[in-house]
Amino acid sequence: MNYNKIFTSLSMLVAVFAIAFLFTAATDENGYTVGDEATDFNLKNIDGEMVSLAGMEDVKGYIVTFTCNHCPYAKLYEDRLISLHNQFAEKGYPVVAINPNVLTQPDDNFEMMIERAAEKEFPFVYLSDEDQSIAKAYGATKTPHVYVLSKNDGKLKVEYIGAIDDNAKSADEVTETYVVDAVDALLAGKKVTKKEAKAVGCSIKWKK
Repeated sequence: MNYNKIFTSLSMLVAVFAIAFLFTAATDENGYTVGDEATDFNLKNIDGEMVSLAGMEDVKGYIVTFTCNHCPYAKLYEDRLISLHNQFAEKGYPVVAINPNVLTQPDDNFEMMIERAAEKEFPFVYLSDEDQSIAKAYGATKTPHVYVLSKNDGKLKVEYIGAIDDNAKSADEVTETYVVDAVDALLAGKKVTKKEAKAVGCSIKWKK
């Protein structure tokens, strides 16, 4: 048995895992964390109009959600996003859906966005992040991936990051409604207790 070769192979394997760990750690540090101030954006909606957060009137905050057409998880959450918007838009927290896969996934292109929004009758804006700069700025990695923002004196504060709730497969089996709880707390003038939850969904298809 050649112990030198075994030792060398093990050393190389450890090095590979170490590099992978460092890369993952570096990647996780990108984007916003709870408490950060988010910047505004100006993205094209499915109706062809440009939309910014500042341009939305009578709002107290936003339920910014990175999502898409093709992802099975995104599809499972579409009705829940519609429900969130219907529940909170009039109270000042509209859903703002953003698709980061417009140029990287055929089923997520702009024409398909229009079709999907019409089919599901989205009551919220559905924006195209073609260069993926907004997804990168926020640190989104999944579809769906939610960022609840509050608006205070014109500044946007990140209040919650992560999943919509605790059951991606079935709305009927949800026991923890993370986004609903976060927005309810903000509307009541209270602090959000559950500030983060791991986003569950398809990986964003990044440009190479």
